[in-house]
Amino acid sequence: MDINAVLAKEFGLRQEHVDNAVSMIDEGMTIPFIARYRKENTGSMDDQVLRELSDRLTYLRNLEKRKGEVINSITEQEKMTPELEAAISAATTLVEVEDIYRPFKPKRRTRASVAREAGLEPLAQLLMAQENGVSPEKEAEAFVDAEKNVPDVQAALQGAMDIIAEDISDDADIRKKLRTAAGEKGEIVSKASDPEAESVYKNYYEFSEPVSKIANHRVLALDRGEKENFLKISLSLEESAATDIILGKYIKANNACGELVRAAAEDGYKRLIFPSIEREIRSELTARAAEESIKVFASNLRQMLMQPPLKSSVILGLDPGYAHGCKTAVIDGTGKVLDHAIIYPVKEFASAARVAEAQRIVKGFIKKHHVNVISIGNGTASRETETFAADIIKEISGEIDWEVSYMVVSEAGASVYSASKLAAEEFPEYDVSIRGAISIARRLQDPLAELVKIEPKAIGVGQYQHDMPQARMTEALSGVVEDCVNSVGVDLNTASYSLLSYIAGINSAVAKNIVTYREENGRFTDRKELMKVPKLGKKAFEQCAGFLRVRDGKNPLDNTAVHPESYAAASSLLSECGFTLADVSAGGAAGITEKADSIGIENISKSLDIGVPTLTDIIAELKKPGRDLRDELPPPLLRSGDIMDIKDLKPGMELVGTVRNIVDFGAFVDIGVHEDGLVHISQFARRVSHPLEIVKVGEVVKVKVLEADPVRGRISLTMRGEKSERQPGSKDRRNGGKRPEKKRDNGFDPSRLRNSAFRIKEKK
Repeated sequence: MDINAVLAKEFGLRQEHVDNAVSMIDEGMTIPFIARYRKENTGSMDDQVLRELSDRLTYLRNLEKRKGEVINSITEQEKMTPELEAAISAATTLVEVEDIYRPFKPKRRTRASVAREAGLEPLAQLLMAQENGVSPEKEAEAFVDAEKNVPDVQAALQGAMDIIAEDISDDADIRKKLRTAAGEKGEIVSKASDPEAESVYKNYYEFSEPVSKIANHRVLALDRGEKENFLKISLSLEESAATDIILGKYIKANNACGELVRAAAEDGYKRLIFPSIEREIRSELTARAAEESIKVFASNLRQMLMQPPLKSSVILGLDPGYAHGCKTAVIDGTGKVLDHAIIYPVKEFASAARVAEAQRIVKGFIKKHHVNVISIGNGTASRETETFAADIIKEISGEIDWEVSYMVVSEAGASVYSASKLAAEEFPEYDVSIRGAISIARRLQDPLAELVKIEPKAIGVGQYQHDMPQARMTEALSGVVEDCVNSVGVDLNTASYSLLSYIAGINSAVAKNIVTYREENGRFTDRKELMKVPKLGKKAFEQCAGFLRVRDGKNPLDNTAVHPESYAAASSLLSECGFTLADVSAGGAAGITEKADSIGIENISKSLDIGVPTLTDIIAELKKPGRDLRDELPPPLLRSGDIMDIKDLKPGMELVGTVRNIVDFGAFVDIGVHEDGLVHISQFARRVSHPLEIVKVGEVVKVKVLEADPVRGRISLTMRGEKSERQPGSKDRRNGGKRPEKKRDNGFDPSRLRNSAFRIKEKK
């Protein structure tokens, strides 16, 4: 198999671009580096496409490796035929290979193997021939042998039928057809383990849905319900339709032998084939659902990390709590802690004196440090803390000459971080509880820099994350974090080692060495100084240099995404367009785009001997050095008061909110009433196959209330009837501002059944 040719066809890419990408991946180049600095070689594939290509490459290589193992095994058994080898070579999935290998695979002791040991295979072959005039009972008499545990004719016939049943079960063609039939005509059926038991799975106590149509989130819900012993799940397939497939191939005559073969075939289907097909179908459904769920989680995480930072804002972080108080911390525009305290603002859990003291402290912080934003964690006591903050803002508005607003942020992972070794290293002088408040403030100031300190799956923007294959999910989410960090770039002189460790070519040990070098030698003045960091060699420098920024250094190009390998080209470009490095240092070469266009991009590309994509990127960097692509995105929705209660919501009420989480069946939107409302997938402005096609985490949207249930704390929202589901000026940033790719067909594809998930990593 020409793997690269297969990849080019599957991804719709040019062969040479695939060849180049595979070659660079094999050389150990990182995905962010290839995506950013080798665009000419790959046809400008982005990081997501490159990761999918890499995953599929690994799967196909494992497939070829397994084919070789199977061919060698069958050859060693001296059972290889040209037809068999051709079938193995033509197989496109691991399941197909395993189906072909099944008859030759060493088996545990079975009824059929016992019958073969008793010498009953010739009798099985005679029955399979189904010749007219043959008496099965009479032929079986010759195989009766008490010493071989074949005491009578019935035992002999039963043994022969066991052999036939297993041979039919091992038929790769039959299994493929039955698997297809199960995928197209089968149903997933769910029943309650105890119909009287109360659980969140009540909707599935009497439930069935076609395999071809069942939604991924329902598959995951059923799996969890079964795991928790509330549900019993099975595959339903009309038996006659399945057995007809087998009988159509194996029944040759309507005689006594044919009847025994029929009975053996039906036994083989019930006892051997169907249980196996059922496991495979359910395994595939779970694998598909998990992979799609991981994709949703990854997309949500990407949007959450890439939310615009509130740069230069002085932020007061509030980590809500009842009896143990609300932890507070004030940080300046660089993230430095200015003040902290523990207050008791919840009236139901504190005396009037303590509440008054809390008001005094918070007002004091706002006035003393010129706080302009309050960041509130969304955990326990968030509702009361939000009310407290809104009241403070109203009261202090007449006492200060600047505006103060607030935002409720997800505090997922804050407690994990605050108790971590990293937090202790960053803030050894602060208590664990105060570290949580610092994190809540910082994740509003710079979501990316703060959230990279937390294990990605702990950030909590997905569904059923604890049910996912943990290794696969960790790999996918870590890839998202790496892509986000490198696309933004980091300040070499201020970045924490946790942030640096996600830079292409830098591992955790090297990241710590960078920080140690910085502490011992002072700030970096240029990128070349990185070569002095222990364990950071030429290869690592090539991969990481372009993603690290040195502000106010010796070379203004060090504060751009221009790679050092292109510095000469960048300098020549500036000269050709009438600019100097001093212009870049002074805030950017304004007008360089127009000047380059007047000369001609193609002409400049040829004269500088660099590709057009790289040239275009260099021009953008020289025009605006130190730019942060997140700054071009709509700012987060900040509030200043007028908190509503869920009881205040009325059908038809129009509100503005922030998308907090996206799942297969809809999007959860924070509309400022403490409980997030759900926009079901059927309630978007247009019909979509998945919510990610129309909304993203962190996006500000207009919604309308359909229904509010204060008792259950549920809010149903709609985006129907809105001219636009986005706020004016909001830019589509699901895919770097590009139109999203069409979602692949979510229908069941039996041809893609396999022994494990689609992306299988090579064991090292």
